[in-house]
Amino acid sequence: MLRYLDDVVSLELDADKCNGCRMCVKVCPHAVFVMADGKAVLDDRNACMECGACALNCEAGALTVNSGVGCAAGVIAGMVRGTDPVCDCGGGPEESTGSCC
Repeated sequence: MLRYLDDVVSLELDADKCNGCRMCVKVCPHAVFVMADGKAVLDDRNACMECGACALNCEAGALTVNSGVGCAAGVIAGMVRGTDPVCDCGGGPEESTGSCC
């Protein structure tokens, strides 16, 4: 599984707000969530690519993520430019160290 940097993901889960709808489990492309005792749990937070699908589909508002700042944005930018995935904070691939994530 593609990983960018560990411990920099903006994803947050407010377990008290979770109503157990399972939408995050269904829409997450990297299986970040699992269900435990009827609530969503972050199983692999570092696998999050910050696409925002979970937060957009969370009817309870239990999830927040700054979509477009992490792996998803870096992968898309790299594909468009024909380069390796980059965060694009420093102006070019050679300066991209993940500091914006």
